[in-house]
Amino acid sequence: MWKELSETADYLLDKTKIRPIAGIVLGTGLGGLVNEIQITDIIPYASIPHFPVTTVEGHQGNLIFGHLAGKPVVAMQGRFHYYEGYSLVQTVFPLRVMKLVGIRQVFLSNAAGGINPDFQIGNLMVIRDHINFFPESPLRGKNIDELGTRFPDMSEPYDKRLIEIAFHVANDLGITLRDGVYLGNPGPSFETPAEYTHYRLIGADAIGMSTIPEVIAARHMQLPVFAVSVVTNVAFPGNFQQNTHEDVQIAANQAASNMSHLFKGVIVDSPYSS
Repeated sequence: MWKELSETADYLLDKTKIRPIAGIVLGTGLGGLVNEIQITDIIPYASIPHFPVTTVEGHQGNLIFGHLAGKPVVAMQGRFHYYEGYSLVQTVFPLRVMKLVGIRQVFLSNAAGGINPDFQIGNLMVIRDHINFFPESPLRGKNIDELGTRFPDMSEPYDKRLIEIAFHVANDLGITLRDGVYLGNPGPSFETPAEYTHYRLIGADAIGMSTIPEVIAARHMQLPVFAVSVVTNVAFPGNFQQNTHEDVQIAANQAASNMSHLFKGVIVDSPYSS
């Protein structure tokens, strides 16, 4: 694995002059942030050695190098999911490569179902903690000592300084910003009413099918993480409705502008960007 990671990183470093300080992962319907990036290089996943290829509608499948708010970044226009048939080790491969090309911080986005009754469709929720229901760990197997320790600490999976900055940025921009606990399921089916109720009882505010493996891999590499869920549907007693992927994409697209402004503001003010 270390050999494959190194080969992929060397390939990308030869393809671009950008040396990114932030890695960004864009979830379902949230690829619009790319429009805010002054793009230098677009590299399709299919052309990158050892890279998986995304199969989900709403995930473009490109690695974007450029500048966001004047800061050099690399952005994944679409991520990889366990439900596509990839192992969790494969889903975090690109994030590990980003570390090798120089990133100092990780920005993650996802589309999620809101199960906190105070949430509304279109809300942005900063993730302050998570509950992991994935059946394995992206760190399973032989540890890659070059990346991190065998048993990484997870007492602060999401960086408190970046969260604080986000609320200041949101206040300045007039964006309503929630915070809460994200629960990750393997998918791809949406949850049943009983499952929604169960997850709310154990402390979750939103549910999705991604992000947590990437957070674990990032913290293994000592990368600070900032993550936002776009609430694309809501489900709680008295409001259980049928869910479709198309509805999720529509709601995510509508909220993408606010998320883009938020990410730009946090990257500019981040202590890891200097």
